[in-house]
Amino acid sequence: MAKKVLVVDDEKLIVKGIKFSLEQDGMEVDCAYDGQEALDLAEKTRYDMVLLDVMLPKVDGFEVCRRIREFSEMPIVMLTAKGDDMDKILGLEYGADDYITKPFNILEVKARIKAIMRRSFSSEKKGDEDARIESGVIRIDRSSRRLFVNEKEINLTSREFDMLLLLVMNPDKVFSRETLLEALWGADYPGDARTVDVHVRRLREKIEENPGEPRYIQTKWGVGYFYKP
Repeated sequence: MAKKVLVVDDEKLIVKGIKFSLEQDGMEVDCAYDGQEALDLAEKTRYDMVLLDVMLPKVDGFEVCRRIREFSEMPIVMLTAKGDDMDKILGLEYGADDYITKPFNILEVKARIKAIMRRSFSSEKKGDEDARIESGVIRIDRSSRRLFVNEKEINLTSREFDMLLLLVMNPDKVFSRETLLEALWGADYPGDARTVDVHVRRLREKIEENPGEPRYIQTKWGVGYFYKP
């Protein structure tokens, strides 16, 4: 089945170029030119990927991202202005899985999209024998990519789920920020370790009773993060 991608940008030439390139790789591409149109499409269709510009008419990209996260965990990659670190961090805070800076190379965009899709597909294909992982009040269903804490389902982004799964499957193993960045984003990822910090903070807010004093995702000062079962 062809992968479905939603491209959201008010610059029609950019949208046209991305759409053409992705369709050459056999993907189905929908387009939106403002934030409200993007929300309307995302509510009706389960996309494998959303490419979302920050600066949009009607509803900006941050708000679109936040509102999509209220009903879906579909992967979102923000398109941000080159060198604008605040946009990158804000995008991650609002629930984006990744970001790409403008101007970008379409080959980089395609590579990042395919990398995220491969990780999601690989996780979904795990066998039944290890499809469920339980640790204290935490239960992870790998086949459906769902998380439950105290039997209450918690919505995670694709990146958050992958990070939690990696930590839970390696209890007490300390991962440096650089190791996590390479494992989850790839060796050629241009971002920095702050990306990892933002995702750890968001995970703690979702699974910890007291995020300020985490029980599960702990910090090894000066080294990195680890999961305490």
